[in-house]
Amino acid sequence: MGFTDTRFNVNLSILFTELPLLERPAAARAAGFTAVELWWPWVDAPTPERAELDALRDALRDAGTQLTGLNFYAGQLPGPDRGALSVPGVESEKFRANVPVAIEFATSLGCTTFNALYGNRVEGVDAAEQDALALENLVFAARAVGEVGGTLLIEALNAPESPACPIVSAPKAIEVVDAVNAASGLDNARFLMDLYHLSMNGEDLDEVIDRYTAQTAHVQIADNPGRGAPGTGTLDFVALLGRLKKNGYDGFVGLEYKPGEAPSASSFAWLPAPLRAAQ
Repeated sequence: MGFTDTRFNVNLSILFTELPLLERPAAARAAGFTAVELWWPWVDAPTPERAELDALRDALRDAGTQLTGLNFYAGQLPGPDRGALSVPGVESEKFRANVPVAIEFATSLGCTTFNALYGNRVEGVDAAEQDALALENLVFAARAVGEVGGTLLIEALNAPESPACPIVSAPKAIEVVDAVNAASGLDNARFLMDLYHLSMNGEDLDEVIDRYTAQTAHVQIADNPGRGAPGTGTLDFVALLGRLKKNGYDGFVGLEYKPGEAPSASSFAWLPAPLRAAQ
């Protein structure tokens, strides 16, 4: 495959998971990657002990890997993705408690890009009530992120795998992005364009790229079907990433795919080693 000036990072919450968390940065670096992203690593702890934060920070630094993106607390991932920020009660409170902790951790590593994952619909709770709570919490996060000059990402998932998630299309995610920016007045919310999720939703990826690149601050990829590495499915990533570049996207492309049964390091044969280091 050929890519022109594409900057890749690797998601250490879905790749290299055959290794303990603290060993993954070094493994990614050994595979040639200098930039990484993470879901919130402590699914039961929005505010983990300082020693746990310090240990992961040291592992990233010692490996020579740059953290370029971090999810806020979203509960148990991988799926079915449920998020936290629109879930009334304890989950929403955990999200708010996590925001300053996540920002302090990420910014200590030079990272100012944060993904806030919308929550699933909750039985017995009015959808409008959840959406109002979500907007309140997203504005809270946008303001906190704004204090460090950062970007808040809003992601669309896919309906087949996350049927209870209300954001399962690019237009819906953009609607939320616009609502957060209008309510906060900061204009620091942006779209996270996950081409796997959008493909699973049956969206026209060329049209999504052409319409929404200007509002996109991060891109993630996995092939469809299967959520495997590029080349295991039917998506033409050379064309898709080329189209993104033509439309002005110059940010990172996150590798958020399942490596299959083999060790994660063996799943990168599709990507020449010189293209794995952040440019």
